[in-house]
Amino acid sequence: MSGNAPPTVRIQALRNGLQPTERRVADVILDAPEVVVELTAQQLADRAGVARSSVVRACQTFGFRGYPQLRVALAAELGAAAPAPSDHGDGALGRVRRSIDRAASSLPASTSLLEADEVERAVTAVVGAGRLLVVANGLSSPVASDLAMRLTAVGRPAEVIADVIAQQISARQLGSRDVCIVVSGSGANEASLRAAAAAATGGAVVIAITSFAASPLVERATHALVIAPAGTSFRDELEHTSRAAHALFVEALADEVAARLPGGASAVRAQVLEVLSDNLGA
Repeated sequence: MSGNAPPTVRIQALRNGLQPTERRVADVILDAPEVVVELTAQQLADRAGVARSSVVRACQTFGFRGYPQLRVALAAELGAAAPAPSDHGDGALGRVRRSIDRAASSLPASTSLLEADEVERAVTAVVGAGRLLVVANGLSSPVASDLAMRLTAVGRPAEVIADVIAQQISARQLGSRDVCIVVSGSGANEASLRAAAAAATGGAVVIAITSFAASPLVERATHALVIAPAGTSFRDELEHTSRAAHALFVEALADEVAARLPGGASAVRAQVLEVLSDNLGA
């Protein structure tokens, strides 16, 4: 995992795979980082109901040498936090504007968990794939559909299938020259996991786009592209801005793939514009 990620982002991305005592420490930190930064290791242990040694082990699991290093990183993150959202007033418009502010403030950290080598290998695999299947279910389905459409529009044809059984059948038919991209915010959707397993069985490259570094999907993937969770809870990840971050990421991913295609992207774009023009009303 990238060392550039803010500590709360790093902890949230790992939370699902933590041991119970480590998860209790993580939850206390994520619930009130501004309080934890002022606590000693023993005070944090008392709040979490664990031994002090468990706090130290948790910090090491999070990627720090110990609790002092975590406190310094938390202080830096809190110091760089975005200013409070503007007062947009009451009513529907005010709430919409606050929601957009909230989403925008989370976006700078969205790519902080990505590894440069993993992104490079994933893009190379997509460009060179024979068949390319994009799979998602639940809340991630629109993101997968958008990715497949964008890739097809730049000359890298991609398939997307809605039915969960058909997904698995198609994935099982993939071979070693093919790629299956699985989009799952939680990394734990059972239908998506079955499709990933089916693709891997045939030898295909499996690329995960998810929000949690510790997840069953990442364990099954050849390459994992982890988009940092937008909030500090699993519910936030599901309900709020993570899909916005995923949508922006797949748009950028499609642009990067287009730039790598051998000479065909500009011609395909011209064809797409011609089709769009033909379908516009007078």
